[in-house]
Amino acid sequence: MLNKLLFKNQDRKQLIIAMIGAFMGITFLITSIHYLIKVNEFGEGADILGPNTIMVQKKVSNSSSLNLTRTDFSLKELEKIKSEPFILDVKPVVSNNFDVSFETADPLVPRFRSDVFIQTVDPKFLDVKNPLWKWNKNDTVVPIIMPREFLVMLNTFMSASGIPQVSDDLAMDINFKFTLSNEDNSKKEWVDARIIGFTNEVSSILVPESFMAYGNDNFSDGTEQKITQVMISGKESEFGRVEELLEARGLESKNAQMVVGRLKSMVGTLFLVVLGISVIAVFVSGLVLIQYMQLLMTRNAYEVRTLLRIGYPPKEIIQKFFIYFVKIFGIIALMGIAIFFIFKYFLDEMFASGGLYIDTGITFGSIGTLIFAYIIFTFASYQTAKKGIFREY
Repeated sequence: MLNKLLFKNQDRKQLIIAMIGAFMGITFLITSIHYLIKVNEFGEGADILGPNTIMVQKKVSNSSSLNLTRTDFSLKELEKIKSEPFILDVKPVVSNNFDVSFETADPLVPRFRSDVFIQTVDPKFLDVKNPLWKWNKNDTVVPIIMPREFLVMLNTFMSASGIPQVSDDLAMDINFKFTLSNEDNSKKEWVDARIIGFTNEVSSILVPESFMAYGNDNFSDGTEQKITQVMISGKESEFGRVEELLEARGLESKNAQMVVGRLKSMVGTLFLVVLGISVIAVFVSGLVLIQYMQLLMTRNAYEVRTLLRIGYPPKEIIQKFFIYFVKIFGIIALMGIAIFFIFKYFLDEMFASGGLYIDTGITFGSIGTLIFAYIIFTFASYQTAKKGIFREY
């Protein structure tokens, strides 16, 4: 009876328009946040480099081949690159300044030996979350990150030798060994090594910084350490400016890194635009619903005053308006989630068919945003109902 009395003077058209606006806003809000998170996560776990990070070097030209121009970086050049507003950080990639060979040292695997090129990068540029990624001179095993091309080469060797090929997990169980030596082989040292990860982004074996420093300090011939590659970390959604910087300074990176960075930047920007529009839509539709509540209480001012005069508690009337609009927003939120899952199914299929294999799990960020929006609307609804009723009290 009380509901019929309080909600009889409604303008259904305005309510429906506000509900449609809120429904569309919530649907696109959840969708945009979900895929913005997933796009930023794209590539993580499959590659060793951290997000928005690329390894670059100078392009080799004819003049470089004739030693007329330099292909290494000076500290001044690194500082100039780092000063760009869209660059987060720049660090040199340190290479070995001594001779290194790498071989299998496992009785279950045939002997395989090759001279190799090892490098190390600042740990904050790596997306490695492994506590084994450390070394000191008292350790018996050096943890290494292996380029996937090396595993392919190792499997080719094993196949030619009539031995079963190895998977990533099995390769991590194989014992390897480094041989460190100076230029004339008058000084040598053998160190055991173990693979802890693989990368598609780096063509050399990566070792901890402490191990590289130990090798350069004890086996280098004293020649100057040149910086031929650097790690660059750029801001999200500004990869286009990073690409322009590389072109202007005659730098290059692996094509796969450029494609992934360009794709993440483009798709991320698109979803940021959708996110901005969605936030505005949810905010505006929420305001319309609040204004509709105010209008409804104004139209029922006589009924509200009458109920108060005959002894109805103000809190009970406030609760009726509050619950009514919270239910409306709850229905809108549930409908938005349902349509989101439908969108998600088709968008995941579309991304997969386009070669962008995004994780299909649900993000807590998108659901958390919906809960946050619901809490804000609940609070605003209660305050509006309370203010409107006590104005007639």
